[in-house]
Amino acid sequence: MRFSKIALATAFVMSASIAIAEEIKVAVTTSFHNSGLSDILLPAIAEDIGLDVQLLVVGTGQALRLGEAGDVDAILVHSRKAEDAFLEAGYGTHRREIMYNDFVLIGPNDDPAKIGSAENAASALTLISYAETPFVSRGDDSGTHKKERALWASAGLDDSTFESWYRSVGAGMGATLNTASGMNAYVMSDRASWLNFGNKGDLALLFSGDPVLFNQYAIIPVNPKLHTHVKNDLANALEEWLVSDRARVLIDGYTINGETLFTHNAVAE
Repeated sequence: MRFSKIALATAFVMSASIAIAEEIKVAVTTSFHNSGLSDILLPAIAEDIGLDVQLLVVGTGQALRLGEAGDVDAILVHSRKAEDAFLEAGYGTHRREIMYNDFVLIGPNDDPAKIGSAENAASALTLISYAETPFVSRGDDSGTHKKERALWASAGLDDSTFESWYRSVGAGMGATLNTASGMNAYVMSDRASWLNFGNKGDLALLFSGDPVLFNQYAIIPVNPKLHTHVKNDLANALEEWLVSDRARVLIDGYTINGETLFTHNAVAE
């Protein structure tokens, strides 16, 4: 079979483009991935800066451990206390805020624990514990799980003492929502994952709006002084794209049924 000079030249250019594409590994939370936002951002990143972002989708706890081991070049997570500890231990170079949404409490549409009228998130969880209605927890040391545990503690409750009504599944946000849907149980989710969840069953968003439910996402490049093989230059390039106007338009413009999933709040330096 003969190829024209134009076809050969085109094939060469395409193969050269593939060859020069640079790859970076980033550990991201399941809530970020389950929202569907990565499907919007990754192609744009590849188009704008020629960066192939390989996502390792895990909970925040596992993302931090991957960063500590140098198994990724950067992490994108949402648990400020754990992030600060990661930086203080020298595992990351710096932390930069990118976007936020909020956590929400989901439950059966008839709301047997009556959390829809709660004054705040701690009161809502207290009502669930008093009613002993089924509650599903991620139980995976993710940012969402860390926040949930902190909320139980703020209500003066110890989640390690809960009995059969409390189910810890050790899974990502999508799987946890599926379990809650199957059990018709209460569950805490980030708003983006809930809006993008397709198996809602009889569940509904029952409580939101407490300022304590604010959910900030930040990127942290892994420290190349600890792990010389990490691609710090590419991590910084990704960070600069994420704080750009292009990222702002895509993130703020990502909606489901007219509802915004994330708000970009990065500050360009």
